[in-house]
Amino acid sequence: MQYDLIVRGGTVLDGTGGEPFAADVAVRDGRIAAVGSGLGAAAEEIEAGGMLVTPGFVDIHTHYDAQACWDSHLAPSALHGVTTVVIGNCGVGFAPCRPADRAKLVELMEGVEDIPGAVMHEGLEWQWESFPGYLDALQRKARDVDVCALLPHAAVRVYVMGARALALEPATADDIAQMREITGAAVRAGAFGVSTSRTTSHRSLNGEFIPTLRAYEDELQGLAEGVRDGGSGLMEVVTEWIQPNPAEEFAMLSRIAERSGRPVLYSLTQYHEQPHDYRAILALNRQAAARGVPIRPVVAPRAIGVLLGLQASQTPFSGCPTFRALAGLPLPARVARLRDPAVRAAILAEDPVADSTFPLLRLLSYDRMYRFGTPPNYTPQAHDSVAAIAARTSRPAPKIAYDLLLANEGRDFLYTPIRNYAAPGLAACEELLADRLSIMGLGDGGAHVGFILDAGYPTWLLTYWGRQRGRWPPAELIRRLTSDPADAAGLHDRGRIGVGLKGDLNVIDWRQLDFEPPRVEHDLPAGGARLMQGARGYRCTVVAGRVTWRDGHPTGALPGKLVRGMRAQPRSSAACQEAAARSAGGL
Repeated sequence: MQYDLIVRGGTVLDGTGGEPFAADVAVRDGRIAAVGSGLGAAAEEIEAGGMLVTPGFVDIHTHYDAQACWDSHLAPSALHGVTTVVIGNCGVGFAPCRPADRAKLVELMEGVEDIPGAVMHEGLEWQWESFPGYLDALQRKARDVDVCALLPHAAVRVYVMGARALALEPATADDIAQMREITGAAVRAGAFGVSTSRTTSHRSLNGEFIPTLRAYEDELQGLAEGVRDGGSGLMEVVTEWIQPNPAEEFAMLSRIAERSGRPVLYSLTQYHEQPHDYRAILALNRQAAARGVPIRPVVAPRAIGVLLGLQASQTPFSGCPTFRALAGLPLPARVARLRDPAVRAAILAEDPVADSTFPLLRLLSYDRMYRFGTPPNYTPQAHDSVAAIAARTSRPAPKIAYDLLLANEGRDFLYTPIRNYAAPGLAACEELLADRLSIMGLGDGGAHVGFILDAGYPTWLLTYWGRQRGRWPPAELIRRLTSDPADAAGLHDRGRIGVGLKGDLNVIDWRQLDFEPPRVEHDLPAGGARLMQGARGYRCTVVAGRVTWRDGHPTGALPGKLVRGMRAQPRSSAACQEAAARSAGGL
């Protein structure tokens, strides 16, 4: 056979944002070998008539650092067309790490990213101490997606400074020199850069702040210089813009990018407390970009929302002693006990916050708490809130929330947007997405497994902003999911459909594309549970020319690999446009 795979008869959206065109796409030896018509035979063919054919999606903000060590299927991201993920974001991860510090890094990941400690203790085999050793461990595992890894600052800081890092002490010049050396070595071994966190919401399970919180500019500059020493890579930053002068924080990140010459990517969302500050940051970023500073925001396409429920890890009553005493019961038994009038009265009389281990609980309010429903409602209105229902019915809001948690035999959720929903509404998300410097991301796949389920952002971007709202054409939305994040991460060998580029593809039924309701799966190590959400309409997902998912089901093919370091664009990929027989492609 001339090719390993041909996708025939589809409408190609090539990832550049250009007009759709009709063409076949052929893959040989993991690379796109031809784009056009009248192509030869292949060992496997996919009939894509009436379908969209796109590059595989690239997600640059995930937390599969632990899951990638034990799981061959990086769901939920893989269920939503993602074929390449970047892990190690937000400064947390598992390397470098001395044996004596393993428990501390697990506690940190458990607190910051809501991955149960028992899951990580059982699932991680700790076949490494250095970051290059961690990359070697990742390389030994076959998966359904490609994995790229950032070096986590928190792990580096603890490795270099020990207890002083946990106490948030300033780094000395010698500490910074060691961190720079570790960073350079990590990048040379294949890291895509370094990540850090500067937010008070990132805490360990014991409530301790992330060790990187108070790192000074000279320490962050040392990390960036280490990335430069390694010859490639970026710095990823999550920080708090809600402070007296967010412009000072942006100016510091801009200086680091300018002096090091390495790209800086930072998370940008709308804070409900200061709902307009993101606009000032966008304006500052445009000014910096005009000066040639390589700095860009990473934004979300909808509200970042917490799912509260009896199947989730948190509810509005999780801090109540009576509620906590029932946590170990199976769902049906727990529902029966919660319906007992005496139990209900006891829980509603207790303080839900005082004994809670969930730091976000204090930020949640019934004014922004809504019934999620089936199908999921990600755009609730003010009159849908628990507080609004309570006002209309003259009942206390906690009682309304309690009853909603018991609906559908305890399988419903309450949806609580914590970012990007100040109005309420998605006007801030639309404005953030509309800025050409913004990178679509922040789905956090692999993290917050018990109360946040946003790894389906790619499907949301296409269905809501594309098919439902018509805000952007499908070609532009596909560009935001493919070549744009790929280029930002330095993955210039993918994200487009072109000869010589990596053979990662999606075949999408545009009209059928949709979400499935969230569900709970007990498939983590140690019997751990996680929220999961599939999608409909992804007819086939292809990685390196092999079909990994078909109609929401894994095929068993595991061609995904560890990607070591940034990738240049193959010269032959420029021939894509000339090879393609373009026509007026409709949807």
